Amino acid sequence: MEYRDYYDILNVGRGASEKEIKQSFRRLARRWHPDVNPDDPQAEEKFKEINEAYEVLSDPEKRSKYDRLGHSWKQWQRSGGDPGKYDWSQWFTGGPRGARVHWNGDLGDLFGGAGGEAFSDFFGAIFGGGTAGRRRSAADIFGQPVRGRAYGAGSRGRDAETNVTVTLEEAYRGTSRVLERGGRRIRVTIPPGVRTGSRVRVAGEGNSGHTGGDSGDLYLSIAVEPHPVFEREGDDLRCDVAVDLCTAVLGGRLRLPTLNGDVSLRIPAGTQGGQTFRLRGKGMPNPRRPDERGHLLATTEIEIPQKLTPRERELFEELAKSRGKERHA
Repeated sequence: MEYRDYYDILNVGRGASEKEIKQSFRRLARRWHPDVNPDDPQAEEKFKEINEAYEVLSDPEKRSKYDRLGHSWKQWQRSGGDPGKYDWSQWFTGGPRGARVHWNGDLGDLFGGAGGEAFSDFFGAIFGGGTAGRRRSAADIFGQPVRGRAYGAGSRGRDAETNVTVTLEEAYRGTSRVLERGGRRIRVTIPPGVRTGSRVRVAGEGNSGHTGGDSGDLYLSIAVEPHPVFEREGDDLRCDVAVDLCTAVLGGRLRLPTLNGDVSLRIPAGTQGGQTFRLRGKGMPNPRRPDERGHLLATTEIEIPQKLTPRERELFEELAKSRGKERHA
């Protein structure tokens, strides 16, 4: 069995952060995806290799085991040891070199891993997975007797994720999108009330499983576009409403837009600028309880007339005098 350098495969350093590993994986996966390289027979193997490396380095527990093995392997090389005679089990068992491993259960239990994903013998030996289409015993890998059943059962495919942008109106009513998955077109329903950061799960539409395993799930990562009128705060909506001076002073009614059509808003006499009116149930649906809705919070902006007719100015001056206000030019 040959040592595999997962850091080299993903083109990252050994001290790479989780974010750096993920970014490199996505870049390489896009480059080597078999659908992007249908005429390159090596692309699929390269893609599997990249997935295998990411499977280990993206999992803190697997990565820790792999790093301990890598340290042991490099020490063996530096000491002049023959790579073909390296005892793969000694680093894991923690016992003296040449110690035998005896286990009556599943190798997946022994190494804390899951069934194979068409990954290499190296991955299978360390993490309990097997080679696709072939059931291999522990003796095949370690070259020494290990009691227990062979491994290599089918495994679930990876989940997939795609970004979807919706308008505030679509988030209010719910909507749908048609996506391409494996040469098929599927319609995905996006429920009412989603917000930026929401994730919509589509069961069984992720990446295909291996050796008979179930497909993973598809997740839609939602982003809601900014709206020219409304600002969202949780399930509530905020907006500004312009109120002319006469209505603010005398009171009246204004037409106020909502995401479900216009409504009539009563403006009491003497309304001040910056005053907020709450319209119950005119906000966004609650994502978990769509029958419940937030509120619409409308804040007034008093419009002061900038151009007055001579008669309007005369009336305002009379009003100022009647209220005891002396006007200074």
